[in-house]
Amino acid sequence: MSQLNLKPSQRASVVGVIAPISASSVQTSGWIDATVFHSYLALIQLGVLGASATVDAKLQQASDNSGTGAKDVTNKAITQFTKTNTDDGKQALINLRQEDLDFANGFKFFRLSITPAVAASLIGGVVMGMDPRYGAASDSANAATTQAQVVA
Repeated sequence: MSQLNLKPSQRASVVGVIAPISASSVQTSGWIDATVFHSYLALIQLGVLGASATVDAKLQQASDNSGTGAKDVTNKAITQFTKTNTDDGKQALINLRQEDLDFANGFKFFRLSITPAVAASLIGGVVMGMDPRYGAASDSANAATTQAQVVA
């Protein structure tokens, strides 16, 4: 079947989430198996930032789904958002492909990490898996347990 004939939900699925929250400390998604999809897209969302607040976000990698050996993924961090730059309500995207991970040393899991600091800020994040290796993205085995519905 041609990619053009597929529904977007057959090509992309929610695979990780940082639920919207007012936070002043690091928040992370669960660990995601990078072998399920060809590529991934992390979306960082900001609401209102607290006074003088900063928000950083990055992708981290590990050798298993419990975070063994966790380390940052090289060149997969945003430029810091700040209240002084009037970054309220902005978003950032981080692209990821398997070759961005240290696969040679067994790092095939990753997660999104968002760190608000100085003052509590409204943040949220979603990691989408793009173009599954097997089956449709919307298959329950490929989607996050928090993905409750797919409307055709």
